[in-house]
Amino acid sequence: MHYYRYSNAEVSCWYKYLLFSYNIVFWLAGVVFLGVGLWAWSEKGVLSDLTKVTRMHGIDPVVLVLMVGVVMFTLGFAGCVGALRENICLLNFFCSTIVLIFFLELAVAVLAFLFQDWVRDRFREFFESNIRSYRDDIDLQNLIDSLQKANQCCGAYGPEDWDLNVYFNCSGASYSREKCGVPFSCCVPDPAQKVVNTQCGYDVRTQLKSKWDESIFTKGCIQALESWLPRNIYIVAGVFIAISLLQVCSHCPCGFLPAYNHTCPLESDFTRGKTLVAGGPRGQG
Repeated sequence: MHYYRYSNAEVSCWYKYLLFSYNIVFWLAGVVFLGVGLWAWSEKGVLSDLTKVTRMHGIDPVVLVLMVGVVMFTLGFAGCVGALRENICLLNFFCSTIVLIFFLELAVAVLAFLFQDWVRDRFREFFESNIRSYRDDIDLQNLIDSLQKANQCCGAYGPEDWDLNVYFNCSGASYSREKCGVPFSCCVPDPAQKVVNTQCGYDVRTQLKSKWDESIFTKGCIQALESWLPRNIYIVAGVFIAISLLQVCSHCPCGFLPAYNHTCPLESDFTRGKTLVAGGPRGQG
């Protein structure tokens, strides 16, 4: 018995494996993000008590890692399976989602540029909310410390913002050892010290305000980021363009996949084949 194969496959062989190679990396990256996020949650005991997520007032950085991981895993899976199995539905889902994410990023960038005051206010509220939860989550604490050390800043608009945190508040009702202090990440580093002094910010705000800059950063992180952006505008633009090009490149094969006639052997060639009777045209013995 002989089998007839269609002369043209639905998907170009070259583009099929190009798209698959791109998405397998995307999918594996999603697996890594998910693994890191779940490991971090297990270390904090969140997996055994999911209500800890809802009880936290600030943002948990692990949630962002898991969200990115879920999106990358889903899109990578859809792209890989869609390319290998020539599933047009999965390919359309993959390409449409990539285009949607690209335009959302573009819209956010444009709106952030046009409504800078609104963005600044929202960022201030976001930063102050996380200052209140500084001691509630170790990942959030490390994130704020990294931000303050990298930008040499303290608080949203200054060290006084740490009054929002119950441990650093200067009110008489507080019995914390950190009262009227700031986190160690606000301290001006001492080159002579090889070990980080995590108590360098204790009682620093009980001193005269004019002496604060001798031991801690007095500039707020919002002002620091506003001054950092113009100095590094080309880096920011380069990162945005690189991300955009990756998204565009992942979408380009989708538009050309059905258009090429260069075929390769596919399992679907046989499953969609037409059976002819051996020895002659159909209907003859």
